[in-house]
Amino acid sequence: MTVVRAFGAAALAVVLALGLAACTAQEAEPGAAPSETGAVAPAPAPVKFNSEFSRDGTFQSHIEMDGVDFVFTIWSAKTTPRMQEWYAKGDKYFSFTFQAYDTRQRLRDPFRTKRRVWLERVQISSQTTTKSGGSESPYNIDEYAPDITFDPEARTRKGKGMLITSPKGAFELRNQAIKDMADDTEGITLTFRATVHIQEQARSKKYTVREVTQVLPIAIFESEFATRPQPVPYNAT
Repeated sequence: MTVVRAFGAAALAVVLALGLAACTAQEAEPGAAPSETGAVAPAPAPVKFNSEFSRDGTFQSHIEMDGVDFVFTIWSAKTTPRMQEWYAKGDKYFSFTFQAYDTRQRLRDPFRTKRRVWLERVQISSQTTTKSGGSESPYNIDEYAPDITFDPEARTRKGKGMLITSPKGAFELRNQAIKDMADDTEGITLTFRATVHIQEQARSKKYTVREVTQVLPIAIFESEFATRPQPVPYNAT
């Protein structure tokens, strides 16, 4: 009987000791340094100007319209590939493509069964966001698509522009420079507008005119230095 009582008293002492340790841990002052075993790596600093393009260096969107999938693919050019080094000063380069897929047909169906989509005009405007509240437009274009696309022999049609129906046609523009901005610039928003002619049916002479729009936010990082483009071949993307 005496042995049992001694064992019970020892167990109770262990329980009380553990409870006291737990209370001591809970009562630690807020902000106290964690122990080595419980240390957590600090989270990376958030991008002030939320942008998928700035995180990944590339962006792709699918815009459905009249049974056509319009695809914008935009990426940082090889001259300035590091998005965290896109600073206010210095040229920052991007490239992009624009293509259309007739979703009423399967991807591998004969091209003659697919509706033609022609790209007439490409417009890109820009607007900066600054700490001071000012705004600039360091990059803007408004051009007839066949005149500026990378392919010098794009298939064209009078009054409608160039063919962008996949897989026979695509619009591509390379190494577009975003120029200097105010030192307190936090980001820039590009707005892409494409004027397209969509064939109502395959081999039809009737077309519907639409405008496809894509908005792209880009973060600009604070630095006393200017963005420094790298030397690359003239036709690099």
